[in-house]
Amino acid sequence: MLSRLWFGFFIAAAVAALVRWLVGGDATVFAAIVGALFDMADLSVKVMLLLFGTLTLWLGFLAIAERAGLVDGLARWLGPLFARLMPQVPRGHPAIGLITLNFAANALGLDNAATPIGLRAMHALQTLNPSDTTASNAQILFLVLNASSLTLLPVTVFMYRAQAGAHDPTLVFLPILLAHFASNLVGLLSVAYMQRLRLWDPVVLAWFGGGGLLLGGFLAFLASLSAVALASLSSLLGNLALFGIIIVFLCVGAYKRVPMFESFIEGAKEGFDVSKDILPYLVAMLCMVGTLRASGALDFALDGVRWLAQHAHLDTRFVDALPTALVKPFSGSASRAMLIETMHHSGVDSFPALVAATVQGSTETTFYVVAVYFGAVGIRRVRHTVGCALLADLAGVLASIGVCYWFFG
Repeated sequence: MLSRLWFGFFIAAAVAALVRWLVGGDATVFAAIVGALFDMADLSVKVMLLLFGTLTLWLGFLAIAERAGLVDGLARWLGPLFARLMPQVPRGHPAIGLITLNFAANALGLDNAATPIGLRAMHALQTLNPSDTTASNAQILFLVLNASSLTLLPVTVFMYRAQAGAHDPTLVFLPILLAHFASNLVGLLSVAYMQRLRLWDPVVLAWFGGGGLLLGGFLAFLASLSAVALASLSSLLGNLALFGIIIVFLCVGAYKRVPMFESFIEGAKEGFDVSKDILPYLVAMLCMVGTLRASGALDFALDGVRWLAQHAHLDTRFVDALPTALVKPFSGSASRAMLIETMHHSGVDSFPALVAATVQGSTETTFYVVAVYFGAVGIRRVRHTVGCALLADLAGVLASIGVCYWFFG
């Protein structure tokens, strides 16, 4: 499916470029497309260099946590839940602990920590996969939940709004959370439907019910804070959690008498091998995104949506926020650029900018995640992964639009 989508987007870009040339008389479009291909290839290497350093750092700390028994402890604690959601994964398998750490890092907005942990989890799941090239059910569920995982503290979105001069950078905090809930729920239910998972199991209901109560209490506490206090708390918790994870790993490693420096070096060496495997997939995806943008296919799509909305007698203010939504599944850097452009063009606190910020904070770079995570373990047949993940993204986008109309009119 991923191969067909990749080919289809290039064909769409080619058609859009031909229309611009033959109908619009724009003969420079092909030069722009070729330039975008080289630019995206260059950007891929730059992103890879940043990811290489991040992977080396966090895989080193993670090796300490594994030797100290933290990953195994998390696996035993969550064994009953994942035995229902991932029946192919044995109880106590290290993959469960790694999946838990990945979700925790995503929830706190710690993207740099979540990616290397997630890659280690995917490698652990691959050891249980009977196929070298086809995704297993457990890998699909993990990736879809990862791609729609809840971010309790969307600090980066607050930062972009603050840099653009927003009076209240955290104005979109609760809309992002509500839109994220919709994305999470749809992602889980779609995979459960495809894999016939029993979500009505008492253990599953107990875990999700208890987690929902705790999360609801936390949201109630956050809703009681002022905007200034909320922004301060978001920044504090994000950085404190990031450094706190490192200190916990080191302290438990010291208590268990783990050779920490040697363990760090051994784990960090894995960063090179993982990065080397990811680069070709990254180049393929980013070049596709660059071609779509340069060909004008994105502008054609927006004009079509705006025309449909007008004929349906709908408010069209949300259309100007759709570039962020359309490119987010492909590229985080492109969607950030679209968000910044929307804030600059329409105003940081305009309705389109608020919708774009909510979409940016509540959806994920699905194709990037698929390319990086499956590329790291050599998976080529992703089965229903892309469909379920994109359905979750669509739910997040629609919820973002609806919630913003509810909050901001």
